[in-house]
Amino acid sequence: MFDKKELCNKIIEIYPDIGACGIDVTVDYDEKEKAYVVHLEKDGRRLKTYLQDGDAENCISGKQCVSLGIEIAQLRDNVQKL
Repeated sequence: MFDKKELCNKIIEIYPDIGACGIDVTVDYDEKEKAYVVHLEKDGRRLKTYLQDGDAENCISGKQCVSLGIEIAQLRDNVQKL
């Protein structure tokens, strides 16, 4: 198991422009959904996406980050368009 800070750091590692270009990222765990909730915020606009435990864990452990990468890329693009 890992903590949400590890997931947040992994997202920033994959997408270094998050944080550097004014996009803030936070990660929480939603017990009801059994998924991690990734929030991206830029200029007061905030969007979120859910990452399933398995997808997040695979990425943190270095196995596969495809699902996480696709979700975060779409979220990043959407928050920049708002």
